[in-house]
Amino acid sequence: MKFLARVVLCCALLLVASNLRAQEEEKQQDAEGCKDSPLVTRFPGSTIHSCENKEYEQADLPLGTDKDGTALTKHVEGDFHSWDIGTRQGTSQIQVFRNFQTALKSAGFGIDYANSPGEIVAHKGSTWIYIDNKGEFYYQTIVTEKEMQQEVAADASSLGDEINKTGHVAVYGIHFDTGKATIQPDSEKTLSEIAKLLQQNADLKLRVEGHTDNQGNTTANQTLSEKRAQAVVVWLTGHNVPAGRLTAKGLGQAQPVADNSSEDGRAKNRRVELVKQ
Repeated sequence: MKFLARVVLCCALLLVASNLRAQEEEKQQDAEGCKDSPLVTRFPGSTIHSCENKEYEQADLPLGTDKDGTALTKHVEGDFHSWDIGTRQGTSQIQVFRNFQTALKSAGFGIDYANSPGEIVAHKGSTWIYIDNKGEFYYQTIVTEKEMQQEVAADASSLGDEINKTGHVAVYGIHFDTGKATIQPDSEKTLSEIAKLLQQNADLKLRVEGHTDNQGNTTANQTLSEKRAQAVVVWLTGHNVPAGRLTAKGLGQAQPVADNSSEDGRAKNRRVELVKQ
């Protein structure tokens, strides 16, 4: 019996060693610098062909079609990671699909779209996962939504370049108290650059437009946007810009530039725009 126990133990150790070697060989075949996501592991026996990691990127994730056959998508922006992963020989497409479908559900992800055996879109909180499954390989994309960190200052030169190119420019450095038209002190640098732009271009006339997200009452948002646009005009005229060169207009929530379903999208929609007259 002791001999048999030793044989069983030796076999178990050999099996563990064999598995460890196989895992090490698998990792050695991965593209340089690529590794598994901490959120979801690769399909067993797979190899990472390539990967991409970005601090901030956008992706449009499929959500099927509406009654008219129009494609539906979920637009997400934030911390971005993607992989091209080859599965082990003999793996079927439905095998990969069912494994990911079950694993994501078990991890608490809600399945937003499943097109068996090809695509899965799931999310948990602000994190979205997209599996585009081909069977012999699959693409995996993970985006965690977040607000972009503004790194480029809006100066008179860049504002002027954009107005000359397109006739308008969105300005995100002007901040107001929540639900009010009171300009916060940290907005002065951006407002000073707008004043500088107008001082450097004596013939330039601008319409200052206020825009909101879709939170709250539509009528209240319209009124708020008008008051905020007027507050910007008052600030500029109080800093040596002739009143005749400025007009104010509020557009409320009528002209969004991003998806209002996310905080990042709503932040983009809460803006002041300068439009050449």
